[in-house]
Amino acid sequence: MSGHTQPNQPSDEEIRRQQAEAEAMRQKALAMLLDVEARQRLTNVKMVKPELAAAVENYLLNAATTGRLNRAITDEELKQILSTIQQPKRDFKISRR
Repeated sequence: MSGHTQPNQPSDEEIRRQQAEAEAMRQKALAMLLDVEARQRLTNVKMVKPELAAAVENYLLNAATTGRLNRAITDEELKQILSTIQQPKRDFKISRR
């Protein structure tokens, strides 16, 4: 059985198609959750800091899914979310004596 997939396992092409569909649904949901200016800002952030943009997207989708967000976020609100998520994590150093 060299190179054959199991009958009930999706092919690589099927997996890629499903991932593309999921990403398209995600982008459609985000389009509804952000006004035009906020969407543009998030696109700009994604080019420079893709991991930050992904964190913000996950935050927004989670907020919408749990009912905490039921309208489009403005650019100003997005800036606040970005700065909150971007806050440097504080390192607590405990020294023992």
